[in-house]
Amino acid sequence: MLTNLDLIQRVPLFSLMTSQQAESLAAAVSKQRFKRGETIVEQGSKSNALYIILSGRARVLMSDHKAREVILASLQSGDYIGEMSLIDGQPHSATVQAEIQTDVLWLGRDAFNRCITENAPMAFAVMNGLVARLRNADRKIGSLALMGVYGRVANVLLESAELDDGNHMIIRDKLSRQDIAKMVGASREMVSRVMKDFEEQGFIETLDGGAILVKERRKIPR
Repeated sequence: MLTNLDLIQRVPLFSLMTSQQAESLAAAVSKQRFKRGETIVEQGSKSNALYIILSGRARVLMSDHKAREVILASLQSGDYIGEMSLIDGQPHSATVQAEIQTDVLWLGRDAFNRCITENAPMAFAVMNGLVARLRNADRKIGSLALMGVYGRVANVLLESAELDDGNHMIIRDKLSRQDIAKMVGASREMVSRVMKDFEEQGFIETLDGGAILVKERRKIPR
């Protein structure tokens, strides 16, 4: 079984720590497992901890008083959760929910503050992460304001796809029409219509098992 120190050494956020710092941190972290659909942090609440994903996948959700949801992001191994609340002391701005069984490292507020104070590279890494999330938020705002539904769906497909060994753009993880609708701010029916149009025009192809092949990348409508 891996020790806390072993796990810490596998986390990119902690990669530039000295051996002494890593050993000290190992005593302050604990491992936690979340089942599929379980909430890691909840919008409007405080958890006073940093969660670093070791394995699995989670989604970032925001909802309103009518229980309408929008999916802001998908998080995977190496990503971390809760740093904004630790920095400004405010409640979480979104809910993070495990998409599949997800293992995390839990780091409390005091240990997080000590790490940030004593380790400039880690502080810089957290700052870079915040900047990346801000840029992603800017792109989403721009997409919602400036693009039609076809363009927004195309963006989600391209951002979700990865290159396989044959240099094809493929979406391996299950991406339902409802999930896409929550990402682009449209109805499930509208997204289904857009996806059908994309398939008929040869822009995408649904493979056996549910994976989606993204073809003719430059021709997908914006």
